[in-house]
Amino acid sequence: MKSKIIIIVFLFCSTFNWAQTSKQQELEARKEKIINAILQYNGLLNIEKKKERSVLTEIKEKDTRIRLSQSLITTNETQVKFIANDIAKNQRLIKSLTKELEILKADYASMIVKAYKSRSQSSRVMFVLSSQNFYQAYKRIQYMKQYAGFRKSQAEEIKVKQLKLNDAIVALRSKKEQREKVIAQTAKEKEELERQKKEKEQLVKEIQKDKKKYTAEIDKKEREKRDVDRQIKKTIAEAIAAANKKAAEKAAEKARAAAKKNPAKPSTTTTKTASAAKPDPVAASTISSKFILNAEGKVDSDNFKANKGKLPLPVEKGYISLPYGDQPHPIHKNLTTHNSGVEITTQAGSSARAVFGGEVIQIQSIYANNYAVYIRHGDYITLYMNIESLNVGVGDQVSIKQRLGKIHTNSEGKTTMKFIVTQNTTTLNPSSWLSL
Repeated sequence: MKSKIIIIVFLFCSTFNWAQTSKQQELEARKEKIINAILQYNGLLNIEKKKERSVLTEIKEKDTRIRLSQSLITTNETQVKFIANDIAKNQRLIKSLTKELEILKADYASMIVKAYKSRSQSSRVMFVLSSQNFYQAYKRIQYMKQYAGFRKSQAEEIKVKQLKLNDAIVALRSKKEQREKVIAQTAKEKEELERQKKEKEQLVKEIQKDKKKYTAEIDKKEREKRDVDRQIKKTIAEAIAAANKKAAEKAAEKARAAAKKNPAKPSTTTTKTASAAKPDPVAASTISSKFILNAEGKVDSDNFKANKGKLPLPVEKGYISLPYGDQPHPIHKNLTTHNSGVEITTQAGSSARAVFGGEVIQIQSIYANNYAVYIRHGDYITLYMNIESLNVGVGDQVSIKQRLGKIHTNSEGKTTMKFIVTQNTTTLNPSSWLSL
């Protein structure tokens, strides 16, 4: 029973240590991605500064930098907590090893003293010769061998414990240095965050001087964004209806071919085919809002779903400059604007790339020479917007990371694409699907 408890405790500790290490690695990877995003932000900003930019664009950029800083600070603070746990664990280990080492050394010293007192060869011989019989003499020889072996093992154990103690001390020193480094990085990033917030406040004050002009500009952009979102929803619904109609026609054709081969069978299949080919008006709206998946479609859908959180960015290099969901209005503090996807900023000349293998089901012209590419993955769709020249066409099968087209760069020097993920007509948060 006691041995079982020891095994359970050991397994628990091993699992806990593995979880700690895994979490640390996850935090390090996340931090590295945020720092890379900040470096890309700074690099692209230096290029864009050469172009004339609006105050609204600058506010948007400040918001991006503030989000990146907040994300890095949060990650660093979480990492400091984990490092503190590691430090406490190492301190406990050092204390335990020091105590064990003291006991071992004391025992070994006592053993050496006793060995010294009975060190002469004659005393050992007399100890054996004074035996009452041969068996006792044999036992005494064995005892002396075991005693010598025990002394040797004690010395080895002291060496091992000392090495473990030295390693624990080095690890502790390393963890303390790591903690100090992360704390210093956090303090620096907090200073940068405050600086960005002050600069944003100055820009907002500038807008307040000509609030009417900027409000009209923002409202116009918001209307355009809502119109585009409506177009996208309509296009997806039409694509679903077209795909379902095509699937129904294929099923009907297959059923007719089967009926010709087996004319003796009852006409229930034909009846079913007729109803499938002409769905009733009530069911039509339901059918057009969801893909009807065959076996292959289900596999595509399951494969896409299985890769949630692992998909690459739809650009080779870039960062999320506007997240998904509700965002605070830059002028009206009580209002929010909704983003149906994520906006990703990259360098001029970059191409959009597929995040997963699938079929191009639609290419939509949003503005003049500005396209949106729809790729289907079972009942999921990924949408890539703001593409000015295309590398793919409707019906093409694309592979992961395949180039879809060049992303448009605006007059202010910004190269930004919008990326949307939907399941049927339901919009999802792309950040939870991408490996960020």
